[in-house]
Amino acid sequence: MTKIGILGVGTVGASVANILSANADIIEARAGKKIVVKSGVVRNLNRDRGVNIKLSNNPMDIIDDPEIDIVVELMGGIEEPYKLVKKALKKGKAVVTANKALLAYHRYELQELAGKIPLMYEASTAGGIPIIGALKNGLTANHIESIQGIMNGTTNYMLSKMIKEGANYDEVLKEAQKLGYAEADPTFDVGGFDASHKLLILASLAYGIDAQPEDILIEGIENINQTDVAFAKDFGYEIKLLGIAKKVEEGVELRVHPTMISSDSMLAKVDGVMNAVSVVGDKVGETMYYGAGAGGDATASAVIADIVDIVRGNTGPMLGYKRGLEGGFELLPEEDIVTNYYLRMEVDDKSGVLAQITDKLGKFDISIETMLQKNHKNESRVKLLFTTHKCTEAMIQEAMLNLKRLDCVYGEIAMIRIEK
Repeated sequence: MTKIGILGVGTVGASVANILSANADIIEARAGKKIVVKSGVVRNLNRDRGVNIKLSNNPMDIIDDPEIDIVVELMGGIEEPYKLVKKALKKGKAVVTANKALLAYHRYELQELAGKIPLMYEASTAGGIPIIGALKNGLTANHIESIQGIMNGTTNYMLSKMIKEGANYDEVLKEAQKLGYAEADPTFDVGGFDASHKLLILASLAYGIDAQPEDILIEGIENINQTDVAFAKDFGYEIKLLGIAKKVEEGVELRVHPTMISSDSMLAKVDGVMNAVSVVGDKVGETMYYGAGAGGDATASAVIADIVDIVRGNTGPMLGYKRGLEGGFELLPEEDIVTNYYLRMEVDDKSGVLAQITDKLGKFDISIETMLQKNHKNESRVKLLFTTHKCTEAMIQEAMLNLKRLDCVYGEIAMIRIEK
């Protein structure tokens, strides 16, 4: 028999306990051993958790219990769970975590501390989608050329509503909050930070990149409006918040931002709160992983898969690509990223304006690929929308600063990156 303790019996923790009880027979048959939850830890003992297990408000009751073989960390946060996971590993206990923020900041330190003690984390990225297992096991024969993923259900739900129903950002956000998809403070989701934590975990597996969220390009969906959505439709694109890891000659690009992608691509067809990750291997080509990216039962399914893996005796390194090995990759500086761009700006409706804009862009070797002009509520102005051929991030940012200084340009210039 294997006994587990759960740090954090919230939505996911309760689902883990209840699934292990409800599906005990089939799980035992697949694991080869009976798996039971001995106890759980919560902050508030007065709240009903809907579980039939012993509860405590002291995490050390689990860490110090010699009968507990596996510690399941579902607390959230960074530093407190980091301390507790370290203590569990030092006592020789296997650990399963769904904590993406913990791994975004401390994955390599925990790997080195764990050594041969199992430390599993399938549920940390894309909920019930087995993307970690795919990268660690199924695709090990491949050099990973790129990873592109819709890794946050809240933003995908919001963008889907904006695209399909013509809704505005503010009203969609209120609806997402009402439905429980977005928090009262939605910054972590809509600002791209949640997706960035997941991308860093996947990039560690694929490339051995030791980076933190502050080291990579992160932008959210807050500035997207219906003008951008309409332009995307007219030119065969859809807008998705993507986490992108891409191997290039100089290193690896890591970035999270709204992205225009072809409406014919598989990722463009992923709507609502669903997640999807596309992985391109040099031998297998493109593979696609789709499913529920959040929710108690979906995430608990991934947690239990890790528990079963440990019970079966599969340990494996915490990250399938250890830091420091020959052939590791360097993080490409943000300013060296190369892609196509979409720009939206408000300008005077008079002759010579376009010439001024193209002249400024030309000074940075940026050429216009497509262009569209839209009416503005102020009849003396128009909205100018255009896409560029490929250029570097440094070039487009400097060009935008110069364009804003023109007397014929008003307000902020919106920009969305394009992946072809």
